[in-house]
Amino acid sequence: MFLDEALVAEGEETGRREEATNEEDKLGPAEWVRTKLGFTPDPIQVRLLDSASKRVILNCTRQWGKSTVTAAKAVHLAVTQKDSLILVVSPGERQSGEFLRKAEDFTRQLGLKVKGDGDNALSLVYPNGSRIVGLPGKEATIRGFSAVSLLVVDEASRVPDEMYKAIRPMLAVSNGTLWLMSTPHGKLGFFHDTWANGGDAWERVKVTAEECPRISKEHLKEEKRVLGERWYKQEYMCEFEDISGGVFDMDMVRAAFKSDIKPLVIP
Repeated sequence: MFLDEALVAEGEETGRREEATNEEDKLGPAEWVRTKLGFTPDPIQVRLLDSASKRVILNCTRQWGKSTVTAAKAVHLAVTQKDSLILVVSPGERQSGEFLRKAEDFTRQLGLKVKGDGDNALSLVYPNGSRIVGLPGKEATIRGFSAVSLLVVDEASRVPDEMYKAIRPMLAVSNGTLWLMSTPHGKLGFFHDTWANGGDAWERVKVTAEECPRISKEHLKEEKRVLGERWYKQEYMCEFEDISGGVFDMDMVRAAFKSDIKPLVIP
């Protein structure tokens, strides 16, 4: 009799867990993050979290919270889709480490026990087999990964083009999602080229400091005075400014090239 009661109780508990899981599955990513992680996203962050685009480029002001919202996105994917692989590539180990710390803090709020994968210093392995791995922006350290579900390039304007070309094939088999996020850094490199010329495949999201409710007008006024117009536009207004020191700006240089001129051949 006691055994029958125990089996019934176990079945009821399993049913409750399955019902709770089904309810979680009905939540969109933004609502899941708000409910489960205690993070309240602003309207633009909601748009990012709920985006189903395979290619997203985020051009945002400093101190907007791009790493925080992306860490929340990564944790949601890792928890709700088993065996997911989320890679975070940054210019240096410090940036990747900061991202992983935010992801781990979110994970603790779920009561989940995670561990390292044994191969990568910056990594989280979830009970369902999902992994989040942080990598510094060195080509030699990133080859060998495949079937990536979500590939995040943090501070993308500072990541070398060679690195970007080396990581893109990781998405080939999985048809995974690629997020580029950064403040601008001149009119050079893949981040600027993707923003300006990437085509309709990319969802573009731009967030200036004036659109961020967490940055005061008083702070921006001071920053504009201290940094000067060009740096202020780049760091806070998300504008691609020419690197100082050049005689001609990049738009003039590009305009000087013509594709319809036949090369001079000297016999």
